[in-house]
Amino acid sequence: MGEQVTRVGIVGTGVISGTYLDHLAKLPGVEVAAVADLDTARAEAAATDSIRALTPEQLYAADDIDLVVNLTIPAAHAAVHQAAMDAGKHVYGEKPLALDRAEAEPLLKYAAANDLRIGCAPDTVLGTGTQTARAVIDRGDIGVPHAATAFMVTPGHELWHPAPEFYYQRGGGPVLDMGPYYVTSLVTLLGPVRRVTARAGTAKQQREIHTGPRAGTVFDVEVPTHVTGVLEHESGALTTVLMSFDVWAGRLPRIEVHGTDGSLSVPDPNGFDGTVEMVTPAQREWTEVPVAGGYPGAGRGVGVADMARALRNGEPHRASGELAYHVLDVLESFVESAVRDEPLDVVSTVTRPAAVPLGASPDSA
Repeated sequence: MGEQVTRVGIVGTGVISGTYLDHLAKLPGVEVAAVADLDTARAEAAATDSIRALTPEQLYAADDIDLVVNLTIPAAHAAVHQAAMDAGKHVYGEKPLALDRAEAEPLLKYAAANDLRIGCAPDTVLGTGTQTARAVIDRGDIGVPHAATAFMVTPGHELWHPAPEFYYQRGGGPVLDMGPYYVTSLVTLLGPVRRVTARAGTAKQQREIHTGPRAGTVFDVEVPTHVTGVLEHESGALTTVLMSFDVWAGRLPRIEVHGTDGSLSVPDPNGFDGTVEMVTPAQREWTEVPVAGGYPGAGRGVGVADMARALRNGEPHRASGELAYHVLDVLESFVESAVRDEPLDVVSTVTRPAAVPLGASPDSA
C-alpha cells in the first residue's frame, strides 16, 4: 500500500472491535492487517480475506504490524500495551490507559525510553462537537471561562451488555468507565486539572444481567457507582461533576461551559459530533453555532489515524498517552477524594493537544 499507510493489528475482538473495524476501514493512512484474541474463535470470526486471525503473541511478532490497537478489558490494558511495546510496536488503546497510575506510569516511561508512542481513547474529542466548542472558547466568544458542569447519568450497563461485570470491578465504575470521555473533553476545552473534591456512594451492592445468554445472573458491585464533586482547573475554572450508574432517567445537560461573556452547550462527549449552542448578552436565546473545527464524519479509530499521520510526520498526536495519563490521574484522584473525604491535588499536568482545524483530514491535519 506504500509508505503512507500504517499497518494496524487489533488485540481484543469483543463488542467494541466491530465499530473500530468498520471505521478504520474508511480512514486514510491506516490499514488493519490482523486481529487477535485469547478466544481464537472470536478472532477468526472477525477476520476477513484481507485481515488475518492470529494469537496475540503472533500479532506482536508480526513484521508487517506497525501499531497495535488494544481493545481488551481494562484489567488487561497495561499488560497488552507492554507486550506490544516489548515487540517494538507503537500502541493505541481503549480507555482507560491502565487500571491506575501505578500501572500507567511505567508504560509512558518505557515508551519514551524506546522511541515508541502510546495513544489512547477517547478520540471522540477530535470530532466536530467538542472541537467546535473549543474553537468558540479559543476565539473568546464567551469571554473567560470560569465554570462548567459535566453530568453523566445512567441506570447501568447491565441493562444492555451481556457480560457487564467488568464495569463494576476495579478499573470500572462510572468515573473510570465514562469519566474519560468527559474529563478528556473538559481538558481539551479548559486545560488540565490541578485539584479535585468528591463524594461517592453505591446504591446497590449487587446487579443483575438483563440481556444475553446469562440474563438473570447476579454479580457483586466492587466500586462506587455514584460520584459527584468539583474539578479545579489550572486556569481557575471550576467544573461541577456528576457521574452515576444509579439514575433511572435525567434531563441534565452533558457539558456546559460558562464564561464572563456567555454560556456554551457542548454535545455528548461520548459522540463525535452534535450541536453546539451559545448564549451571549446580545443573544439571550440558545443559538446554534456553525461547525468550526474537528474531523467531519469521525468515528472510533480516528485517533488511530491521527496518531499514524503524526508518526509519519514526526508530529505530536492528539489522543496521546500523556493526555490519557492526566485524565486517569484526575479520575483516580476524584475517586480517592471521595473515599478519603478530603480534597486532593492532581500531581500530573498536560498541555492541551492541538486543535483540529475546520475541514481537516486525519492524514493531513
